[in-house]
Amino acid sequence: MGWGIPLNEDERRAFEEKLGALRIEHRDLDSAIHALGGDPLHDQLALRRMKKRKLLLKDQIAWIERQLDPDIPA
Repeated sequence: MGWGIPLNEDERRAFEEKLGALRIEHRDLDSAIHALGGDPLHDQLALRRMKKRKLLLKDQIAWIERQLDPDIPA
């Protein structure tokens, strides 16, 4: 999958579902980070962990998007 081999319908659907879930989690984390960052007594460790998770999600989203729409035609 994603190595120049076209995705079948089931694989594409699974990637699209996962992509939707990751985007929702990314958006929710972004909201939580903003809310926590606005609190002067926020937990620095929790904020740092959320930011790391958000970056990981961003990487996963980008990877799935590349699988769904590769730059190089198969």
